[in-house]
Amino acid sequence: MIKKIESEMVLAAKTRDKVRLAALRLIKSALHNKKIDVGKDLNEQESLQVLSSMVKQRKDSIEQFAKGGRQDLVEKEEKELEIIQSFMPQQLSGEELDAIISHAIEEVGATSPRDMGKVMKALMAKVTGKADGKVVSERVKAILSS
Repeated sequence: MIKKIESEMVLAAKTRDKVRLAALRLIKSALHNKKIDVGKDLNEQESLQVLSSMVKQRKDSIEQFAKGGRQDLVEKEEKELEIIQSFMPQQLSGEELDAIISHAIEEVGATSPRDMGKVMKALMAKVTGKADGKVVSERVKAILSS
């Protein structure tokens, strides 16, 4: 993933796309910092976790800036969000997500909302980067409650 980001950075620099270049630098920096933290090269899942947290941060920032009436910052964060998401896999549809959740529930033998932690632990390895953790949590809670 780092090599892809670096080639994108070169392209952004050549086309003088400052916003894209800045966002790519942020991604590269976040991945590099995580690599230092874990002490080894990142695997795909670890890279996706970093990108997922960056997406979550951008969504939170957009919400806060919108509340504060800072449309200029909202637009900047939305552009960064779009660029970050371009490096992530296609998001799961509702039906695909429900199927994965049902399988995980069967896998761990969950029967009530008290088993949500076990289900989430089994699920997050499968859906990291492909679905928002908050959405997954809400779906699991709804399915286990019914």
